[in-house]
Order: sequence, then C-alpha cells, then structure tokens
Amino acid sequence: MTEQPRWIAGVDIGGTNLRVGLVPFDGGVPVAVRQERTIPERGPAHVVARIVDMLRSAVGEVGWGTVAGVGVGCPGPVDRGAGVVLETPNLGWRNVPLRDLIAEATGLPVTLDNDANCAAYGEWWQGAGRGAERLIGLTLGTGIGGGIVLGGEIYHGASDAAGEVGHMSVDFDGRLCACGSRGCVEAYASGPGIAARAVEGLGGAAGSGLAEIARNGSGRVTARRVCEEAAAGDAYAVRILAETGRILAVAVANLINLFNPDVIVIAGGVTAAGDHLFGPLRDEVRRRAFPSAIGACRVVPAQLPDTAGMIGAAGVFKGVVYDGV
Repeated sequence: MTEQPRWIAGVDIGGTNLRVGLVPFDGGVPVAVRQERTIPERGPAHVVARIVDMLRSAVGEVGWGTVAGVGVGCPGPVDRGAGVVLETPNLGWRNVPLRDLIAEATGLPVTLDNDANCAAYGEWWQGAGRGAERLIGLTLGTGIGGGIVLGGEIYHGASDAAGEVGHMSVDFDGRLCACGSRGCVEAYASGPGIAARAVEGLGGAAGSGLAEIARNGSGRVTARRVCEEAAAGDAYAVRILAETGRILAVAVANLINLFNPDVIVIAGGVTAAGDHLFGPLRDEVRRRAFPSAIGACRVVPAQLPDTAGMIGAAGVFKGVVYDGV
C-alpha cells in the first residue's frame, strides 16, 4: 500500500501578499510558512517565479517525497479545467496558465481555484464554518472575494465564476469599480474602498487623527489606519467603519435571502475593527433579511485570518486529486 503523503502545499495569491505553507494532509496548522509582497506591477512571470522560489524553500524543509502536490488560490475568474487565470482586475493578469507554469517548475501536481473560494473552503474545513452544511465566505482585502460551500463542495457555477460577491451592486449608479462596473460592494468596503471613502470625508472631520495624518504627511490613510483610529476612540473613524458595516450588510442580506446559509464568515484585516464593523453590519442585516433566514444564520469573523487561503487551497487539491470532488 502506498504511504499517505504528509503534506500538501497551499499557495494563496493576494493583491498585496503571497503566502505559501505546507498543510497537514488531513488538515491542521500550516508549517514552513512563507510570505512576501505580491508586487503585481512586475507582471505574472515575476510573481510566478517568486511563488516557485517560496515553494522550493518550504518543501525543502520537509523533503520533496513527503509532499503530495500544490493547491493554488488566485484572484479573479479562473478556468479550473485548463488551469488558467482568466482575468484579475487587482493584479492586471489575463489568460495566465498558472497551474502548468507552477507544475512545470516544481515537478509537482497542481490544482487551481479562485482565492476566495479557497478561503471559504478553508474556513469550512478547519475554521469558523466547521460542520456547516451551507457556508458563504467573504474576504475583505485589496478586493472583496467570495466563496460558496454547499454540502462540503465549492459551488463553482456554469463557468467557474460563481461566488464573485464583491461585484454585487449596492448602488446601481454608484462608485466605479476596478472591474469596470459601478456600485460594486468592493468599491466601498474593500481596503482601498474604505480608505477612499475616509479621505473623501476628511473635510468635515475636524479633530480626527485621520485628518492629521493626511495634513502633516506622517503616513497614508489606509483601512488599517481607520481601524486603529477607531480603536483609539476617533469618532470619524468609528463612523466610517459603521457605514462600511451597513454597506456590507446590503450584500450579506441579499446572500442570506438567496442561499439561506448556516453561516457567513467574513475574513480580512478590516475584521480587526470588531464591533465597530460587526455591530452595524448585524443590525442592518436584521433589518433587511427575512427573519427565518437570519435566525438560522450566524454572521461571524474568520478563525483563520492569515491561513484560510492556503489551508483551503490545500483542501481543494486533496478533494480533486484524492477524493474526486
């Protein structure tokens, strides 16, 4: 009998960071974790070369013979069958044969899925959604990704494009999104969207620490700074996060009414805002979703904020290669 591999490599490609780690075959805490900045402006070939270097370094710690293969999560619509990243607005990629590029460079089998699908699957497999039958995940970062897990399987749709919840409209004639449409929730509640809204309102934010940051050039107004100022009691930052929660609630309520899930898991750095975000979000969801649906659904922060993507990517690899999912 062939011995079961000990590890699956998980790769999480984000608009800001690349993460690589080795996930135990049956799930658990990743080891040999590597993280680097993505630097998408240098193009896909540069990013892929750095991912391969990170993989070689990580796998070298445990031995190549102990690693079953590589699961990769990447932003944007992907063609899983062909292993191609079709388009990533936040990376600027089009038609990149990512799966085969990594497989050829490492000599390992590789699977490819959307990064937010992987993050949702990771939370379902090992995190806040463990045991749920129906889970929807939202990842708030450079963009907003989403993933839908039904009956233990990712719902991909007819062309692998399901789960793009960041491009649900919350204002049909609203802010321009990187995807080219208007009013997408991503344009308001992603990291850059939160920062942009905060900067736009600084004229009426006298006394805010964010206004001081912008005025004296001591730093850049970012979503992280908004969260930090809110935690310090800045009323303007608190207001921006409350508004963000209510905007997200429009999308979340629509998802609850449509899918009637057991749990919605929200991941990303902005979840560090805690009740400043989740309080207004949950209040607004209760006003918008059907009572029977919201009564059956938990809206919770992720339990695996830095590792869900790589854990989920590894879980996807296991499902495709070993479980036939």
